[in-house]
Amino acid sequence: MSGRCNGKGASMSGMRSGIGYRGLAVALLLVVLLLGGCAQIPRASVVGEQEKIDIPDRQRPIPNGSIYQAHRGYQPLFEDRRPRQVGDVLTIVLDEQVSASKNARSNADRNGSASLAFDQLPDALDTLAEYGFDIEGESDFAGGGGAQANNSFTGTITVSVIEVLNNGNLRVRGEKQIAINQGTEFIRFGGVVNPRSITGKNTVPSTSVADARIEYVGDGYINEAQHMGWLQRFFLNISPF
Repeated sequence: MSGRCNGKGASMSGMRSGIGYRGLAVALLLVVLLLGGCAQIPRASVVGEQEKIDIPDRQRPIPNGSIYQAHRGYQPLFEDRRPRQVGDVLTIVLDEQVSASKNARSNADRNGSASLAFDQLPDALDTLAEYGFDIEGESDFAGGGGAQANNSFTGTITVSVIEVLNNGNLRVRGEKQIAINQGTEFIRFGGVVNPRSITGKNTVPSTSVADARIEYVGDGYINEAQHMGWLQRFFLNISPF
């Protein structure tokens, strides 16, 4: 009687341990799924975060002349007022037109054959003489691909000078936020401007800005509707196809 009880108790403990391992495996799988769902694709800003502009204090003027004071700043007599110092602003006219296309094709053919005949064999293997060995193979491959992209971006954004380079060029950066119903649109711009490219209206075309970084993103329900769900993204990552 005691032997039966001991055997039954051992089997019950084995079943419990098996159920415990299965429950632990299921719990770990659920944790992995939840973490995969919570993980979002990082969206690094191409322009970078808005920097605080520290405008240096003006030095106290030193009287070094009765008509022209060097520390007062130089402004040409017949030139429009243009940004020259940190904190000055100018307007960027966005007019980006990008078009690109690509086509690729490839072909590959291969043929092969092999044969083997049994002319002389021992008497015990005469029946194999009726058979031969013949192999033929053929492989064909044809592939093609193409891509085409057309992008257009127009508008205006006012930026601030955040640094004056040693050669006189201006490093600028700016951001514009537009709240529309359930979402907010962000327009960010950064780059290096040559003061000679600034027009009399204090504007610069984006095509004349070096190292230009243009970003147009949004948040809210409308923007979230454009992303895949966490479960669909999970199966997309593990799918071998």
